[in-house]
Amino acid sequence: MKRSILLVSIIVSIAAAAGAQVRPPVPRPSQKATVLQQIGTTDVSFTYSRPAVKGRTIFADPPPEMAARAKGEATLDDQNARKAGEPIVPWDHVWRAGANEATLFTTTDDILVNGQLLPAGKYSFHTIPAKDGNWTVIFNKDDGQWGSFTYDSSKDALRVKAKATMLPTSAELLTYYFDDVRDDKATAVLRWDKTQVTFDIQVKDVVASTLNHLKAYIAAGKADDPMPVLNAAAYAKSVKRMDESNAWFEQALKLNDAQIATKETMQNLARKATILANMGRQQDAITALDRAITVGKAANADTSQLEKRSTEWKAGKF
Repeated sequence: MKRSILLVSIIVSIAAAAGAQVRPPVPRPSQKATVLQQIGTTDVSFTYSRPAVKGRTIFADPPPEMAARAKGEATLDDQNARKAGEPIVPWDHVWRAGANEATLFTTTDDILVNGQLLPAGKYSFHTIPAKDGNWTVIFNKDDGQWGSFTYDSSKDALRVKAKATMLPTSAELLTYYFDDVRDDKATAVLRWDKTQVTFDIQVKDVVASTLNHLKAYIAAGKADDPMPVLNAAAYAKSVKRMDESNAWFEQALKLNDAQIATKETMQNLARKATILANMGRQQDAITALDRAITVGKAANADTSQLEKRSTEWKAGKF
């Protein structure tokens, strides 16, 4: 048994000397969680560890002896130094807003946090709790730190004020979630014990970020597949981005015509008709649709829906 303990100690010492921080796969008292919300096509998420109240004092003034351990706003979130009865989260000191590693905040696009710009990326998320309810929330560029022990304010990407409110009931486990989710924004919520902290997250430009995601979507698809391009064109048209829409419809038509040149099918002819109709080439669209019906009938396919559409188009109902 002593030999096993010694071996583990040696391994840990070597890892520490090498700067490695590989965590063994064993349960933690504060277990890990991730909450993700999509706003438009932007993913925002918190990955954090969830400490429990366990009857302890969570938010409070640090007693003088505790406060003396840190200068300024430096963290006092050190369980090894914390004495019985001392608060887990002292006012006016940086807190990792979780347990274990610093909470990780990720956004796939530029966003506005309480109206202030935060570029796309990964950030360690810290807070400075305040007794008067005017908390500071911090997005720091050092996204791999343990707790807030090596927190460096010079690496802050953004600091904003957030409002904390007291609730009548206690949340045993620290919890993050998103509330009041709308087309382009949501409210981020941190709740623990009887305290709730909220701040707004808004996607800076939903259309622009979606178009960028569509470009990546097209690039990831098969080079000869017109469908990703057609889907992108349809979205661009729906938001009246006609330059992008027209270019993508032209690209989809070329890819689709290449498929038709190899072999005509009811499906690729019907798709050509759809593309042409979206491009405003109505007569060409009707011709392609009628050809799709002919090919479909020859293959004993059900063409009833195409025939209905052809009748509507010929009546000018595009």
